[in-house]
Amino acid sequence: MILLGSSLCLPSQATVQELFVAARDTNMVPNISLDPVLTTFLSLDSSAALQHQYTSLQRSLNEAQQAVLGLRLNRELGGGRVTHGGVGVVALALSLMLDHIAHQVRSNSSTEAGQSLLTSPAKKIFGIAISSRIGGIAQNYLRLIPGLANDQDMMAETTEVYDNWLKLEMLDHYQRMTKKKRMSSVSMQHWLTGAALHLHMRIHQVRLHSVPFGSVESLRLSYKTAFNRLVQGYTVYLHRNIRETAASAPQHRSNGTCSSELSFNISQAEVFNETSHGGACKTDTVASKEGMLVIEPGRNVSHNVLHHPCQSPAIQQALVTRIINAQDLEHSRNFFLYSKKVFQRLLTQEDAFQLNTD
Repeated sequence: MILLGSSLCLPSQATVQELFVAARDTNMVPNISLDPVLTTFLSLDSSAALQHQYTSLQRSLNEAQQAVLGLRLNRELGGGRVTHGGVGVVALALSLMLDHIAHQVRSNSSTEAGQSLLTSPAKKIFGIAISSRIGGIAQNYLRLIPGLANDQDMMAETTEVYDNWLKLEMLDHYQRMTKKKRMSSVSMQHWLTGAALHLHMRIHQVRLHSVPFGSVESLRLSYKTAFNRLVQGYTVYLHRNIRETAASAPQHRSNGTCSSELSFNISQAEVFNETSHGGACKTDTVASKEGMLVIEPGRNVSHNVLHHPCQSPAIQQALVTRIINAQDLEHSRNFFLYSKKVFQRLLTQEDAFQLNTD
């Protein structure tokens, strides 16, 4: 327990800031916020964002590379137009495809069109590992979309299948976090990514007239409630796991061999000098010891921040607040708090994506 009456055990804001910066500069501060790619393409601005990406990509390529890009896109999309291509999960899938093909075109500009271009497979999607079940479902679904988007029946059927897979995984993931003590920064980011994608898979099914509006609204409310509960659980988790120990400064101490004549009226610097040159007065130097900041298992950083050891509990509490505030949770929470007007506009989006044929 921290004694509030003792100012000695209350750290300064500068001390807390220094420790937070030490963690941030070594990438030890966790990030459970929604990936910006998701918030961009699962929004009302998805069509404009995709068109901007496509136009910028074309401008960045030379004439030969643009020709290869056009051939590859026509082959992948089965034509020059993609139904609902500027909308939600379809726009998101096309954006990922554009990035992938652009990387291939730039690194294989001398490869003939139609030849298989090999690149290293991605290990992450939206900041989460594709080896995870949520990451794997997301990658496989989005990889299928470009070839299915123009076939409404196949698109609806495939989305329904992946919706059911993701629904089961999200329920299991939530249970592991809340009931089986599997809470962590990684599990929070996986849940948030899965919830965002799942909601917009359901929204797209409304556009395809394969599920009723009520199905989307109930899912949105469910994720809104679950998100608030998980944030509370995550905060408790950080309180339990953040631990901090202070660094210690180097100390100089006499070993008791100084003569009274030599030690009288002599400065510490002079004593050290005498010791260094074999004088009669000798001191020992105790090396400094680094402190340690542990945020959660697998996230720790050593530091040289000096403070009184009794300040560590208060520092730990202050760092929980700093880390939570760094997550931009309000932005993530708003993802599940659409106004009725915005929600209706999302459901009725119909923008297609058109390849340039110039």
